[in-house]
Amino acid sequence: MNYALRFFLSVQLVAAAFLMGGCASHPQGIHSARGGASSAALAASIASEAPGDYYIGRRYYKRDFKFWGYVRRPGQPWSSAQLVMMNETQKLAPDRAREQFGFDNGYEYRLIGNFTGERVYEPASNGIYPEFMLRNYQVISTNPPPIFRSQRDSRAQAALGRLTVERPE
Repeated sequence: MNYALRFFLSVQLVAAAFLMGGCASHPQGIHSARGGASSAALAASIASEAPGDYYIGRRYYKRDFKFWGYVRRPGQPWSSAQLVMMNETQKLAPDRAREQFGFDNGYEYRLIGNFTGERVYEPASNGIYPEFMLRNYQVISTNPPPIFRSQRDSRAQAALGRLTVERPE
């Protein structure tokens, strides 16, 4: 084999090794690196919730929409949560009380209140959502474990549009 051919094959071998090293499966995005730990943390936090006459709420603020966020019973998975319209005649939601709309996006709350049985039309999503009558709330966490695919997967986050409404998993 002549010198030029051996050199060319050596360069190709080095290039192939370099490129194959980049093919290793690594988590994508900041949230994906925590995906497994976050799932375990989420499951542990749900399992530790005491039963009672309250709800768990996760604020889900989207500028164009009027819904409040997702609400579920303690001990239930986020996949069972309902996206709600908040009735604030007895108590203002935290962001409205501070007049800083959406500052609490992603916060988790202990909600005292009840579903009224009414359903409310939300024009931006063209959806009808259950109404939740808020009587009081307490912040559980300002940085709870992720419940949306976009929080764990950078490709899902990149695919989100401004008018996309996510469902917790």
